[in-house]
Amino acid sequence: MTAASGSTSERESLLLLAIETTCDETGAAVLEGLRPPASGVPVVRSSVVSSQISLHDRFGGVVPEIASRAHVRQILPVIDEALRRAKVRLEQIGAIAVATRPGLVGSLVVGLTAAKSLALALNVPLIAVDHLECHLYACQLANPDRKVYPCLGLVVSGGHTSLFACRGPLETELLGGTIDDAAGEAFDKVASLLGLGYPGGPEIEKAAKSGNPRAFAFPRAFLHEDRLEFSFSGLKTAVLYALRGQDGKSAESSVEPQRIADLAASFQEAVVDVLVAKTGQALDRLGFDKVGIGGGVAANSRFREKLAEMAKARGVELFVPPMSLCTDNAAMAGVAFPKLAAGLVSTLDIDVTAGLVRPGR
Repeated sequence: MTAASGSTSERESLLLLAIETTCDETGAAVLEGLRPPASGVPVVRSSVVSSQISLHDRFGGVVPEIASRAHVRQILPVIDEALRRAKVRLEQIGAIAVATRPGLVGSLVVGLTAAKSLALALNVPLIAVDHLECHLYACQLANPDRKVYPCLGLVVSGGHTSLFACRGPLETELLGGTIDDAAGEAFDKVASLLGLGYPGGPEIEKAAKSGNPRAFAFPRAFLHEDRLEFSFSGLKTAVLYALRGQDGKSAESSVEPQRIADLAASFQEAVVDVLVAKTGQALDRLGFDKVGIGGGVAANSRFREKLAEMAKARGVELFVPPMSLCTDNAAMAGVAFPKLAAGLVSTLDIDVTAGLVRPGR
């Protein structure tokens, strides 16, 4: 885990318990930072994530009801484990943070209910955080000695593909997003088409290593259009046609492994090309000299490689969190510290918001 330089005294420090249940990962983390009005990047004392991959594997995607029930079973054990690893007692916690938007309603409610209960029992502040702001703040959490903001932010995950103008951790403006499938969702669906495993991102990346990224000329939606939006449904359909014919039904009894690898590589290259190109267009429009990337797709090595090439060519600074902070986790809710310093504390009647809401509002 990352650690900020220097140390804080017991009088100045604040221990915060963060909770994450926006989708299918049950997460809890303990972070230590300076008490308001002091500022600074918090230190991650512990971060625990309980994965639900085995529960959703046979469905090829997240089933909301299964996800929420799993959160109910795991939330308290995960919190207990986070406290144990941080070597702190519950009564030492001085604030509770929880992601309340966007996400699956049932999943969000589990986390918020736990957070409200703890905040009330401990009589400590409750801070609601935005899941997408958290993904972007992970860049700062991973680089405590560098100034990440202001920057262009790109969140790429199973549920989101969105560009943001980030003038500060709490000053983010949505520039544009996907009009249909998110990039991570497209990875899952194409992996299923190709007979690969779940989640699709790692499986596609693994298969693509032995494939030719130029074997298939797949579409790259909006690539040369001056609009900061994404679309991956047409690309997904193109993979289906390349695999099964124009009627989508002409499946061969077996597909050669090399053809699967070529399809995976060509699909991955198309997604990465669009993500990198739109990031470049946003940089041209806004003039930022820094880029922060968040979300599970940021773990893709080809994506990281082409982003680094783009950043170097443009002379901009690139921030990509380590793998542990790319996928959903509670530690990235460290953005609660600047919210607390700004006095943005939630009341116990706060509710969850399932859909995409512009962060910082």
